[in-house]
Amino acid sequence: MKKFLAVLVGLTLSAPLFASTKAISERLNHMGIKNVELKDSPVNGLKTAITEQGIFYITEDAKYVVDGKLYELSDKGVTDVSAGILLEQLNKFDKEMIVYPAKNEKHVVTVFMDISCHYCKVLHEKIKGYNDLGITVRYLAFPRAGINSKVARQMETIFTAKDPQFALNEAEKGHFPKELKTPDIVKKHYQLGLQFGVNGTPAIITPTGELIGGYLEPKALLAELNRQ
Repeated sequence: MKKFLAVLVGLTLSAPLFASTKAISERLNHMGIKNVELKDSPVNGLKTAITEQGIFYITEDAKYVVDGKLYELSDKGVTDVSAGILLEQLNKFDKEMIVYPAKNEKHVVTVFMDISCHYCKVLHEKIKGYNDLGITVRYLAFPRAGINSKVARQMETIFTAKDPQFALNEAEKGHFPKELKTPDIVKKHYQLGLQFGVNGTPAIITPTGELIGGYLEPKALLAELNRQ
């Protein structure tokens, strides 16, 4: 984040009064910030920047950046605009998730997990407990040691297996895959996790886009989801 802000400070020296979306994107790319998706925001004069470091809001002259959540206040209540944007990104990965569906589904959570994580193992051992309470669990990969790690390559093998659910179940029993693959899908999952602010596992994303960092047993998670 500090590096990101430092780059933006440098941009203020040459920023015009108003810069087009294309000009802002090109300027950010020129300063080394790649893979930036710029969109309009609900606030006049602000652009939404979706980056690998998270979501930021940038003034149209590229002189100021806002790091934090944006909320919309209406008669219906408070809406987390930033969370909505991240949920849109999350749902693009629905076909790459390993899903354990609840028969009587009440909630759907997405869990960033690591097969070497003790509490991910504990959570997975209780997967039936979550499902019985109406909680569908969807997994994405987040290797804590980074995408160049052995775990990342193992998780790529699991998530691209013919039967990913079986492969994951075996890994959680300690039967890790012998074959290692280049973590292409896992890299995308990992980058999405960083956008959500994930820095450890398990990290649970609720249906409203809220991040729950750490393990919650089934009844505690249900209570939290009902509260939201």
